[in-house]
Amino acid sequence: MHHAEKRALEFVHRHRIKLYVLGILVLFILLNIASQAIYNSFKYKTEVVSSESTSTESEASSSCNVLGINLHGELYTYIPEKNSDELISNKDVVASESIMLSIQQAQSDDDIKAIIVEVDSPGGYPVAGEEIANAIKESTKPVVAFIRQTGASAAYWAISSADKIFASKNSDVGSIGVTTSYLDNVSKNKKEGLTYVQLSAGKYKDAGNPDKPLTEEEKALIVRDLKIVHENFIQTIATNRNIPIEKVRAIADGSTVLGDKAKQLGLIDSIGGYSEVKKYIEEKIGEKPQVCW
Repeated sequence: MHHAEKRALEFVHRHRIKLYVLGILVLFILLNIASQAIYNSFKYKTEVVSSESTSTESEASSSCNVLGINLHGELYTYIPEKNSDELISNKDVVASESIMLSIQQAQSDDDIKAIIVEVDSPGGYPVAGEEIANAIKESTKPVVAFIRQTGASAAYWAISSADKIFASKNSDVGSIGVTTSYLDNVSKNKKEGLTYVQLSAGKYKDAGNPDKPLTEEEKALIVRDLKIVHENFIQTIATNRNIPIEKVRAIADGSTVLGDKAKQLGLIDSIGGYSEVKKYIEEKIGEKPQVCW
C-alpha cells in the first residue's frame, strides 16, 4: 500500500471514530432531554393529582357534621409525647386530656352538630374517667357513646354522662369497682438474696411498695381510699344515668354484665352498633351524619 493511501485510510478512520463519539454524545443529550421532559410531565401530573386529592379531602372534612372520638385502650389522664415508661409504652392507651380537647374543639365548631364516642376499653384511672364525664356533661351538643367489646370501670365512668349509650348484646359493660392490687415481690426478692432498705420520712411514705411487706395499718389506709373512690363512682353513675343510688350500689361489685343485662339495669339505653348510632343522630340533628374521626 502506498504511503498516501495509508494516510488517507488513517484520516478516514480517525474521523469515523470522532463521528461515532459525537453521535453517542448527541444521543445521550437527546435521551437526557427526553427523560427530563417525562419527569416534568409526571411531576406535574402528580402535583395535580395531589392537589385534587387534598382538595377532595378538604371538601370532605368541611362537610363533616359529626365528630367521632375513639376511647380505646387503658385510660390515663395524659401520655408523655416521648414515652419511655415501660409500664405503658407497649400498651394500647388513651388520654383523657386529648378526648377533652376534642370535645372542646367540637364545641367551637359550628359545623359539628353532634359527637360520637366509640368505646373499647377496660378502664383506667378514676380521675381520667371523671374528667371525660364532666366534659361530656358540659357539651351543648348531643354526645352519643357506643360500646364495642368493652366499656368498663373508668371507661364506663367516662361515658356515663352521654345523652345516649349503645352497646352490643355481647359487650362487657359496667365493672363499677376500684382496685389498686399489685404483685408482692418480697418472697421472690428474699429467694434471690435481695434486701429492701427502707429510707423514708413519714410513716406511710412507702406504703404499697411491692418490695416490702404491707402492714395492716397501711392496708387499712389504702382500702379506706378505695372505698371513698368507689362511693364517688356509685354516686356519679346514679346521677348521670338517673338510677336510684341503692340500685347502683347493689350492682357495684366490680363485675361486668353483658349488653342485654346492662340495658335492663339502666347502664345503657339501647342495643346496637355504629349503624344504629348514626340513625339515632340523624333523627337528633335532622340531617344525614357525616362523621369525621
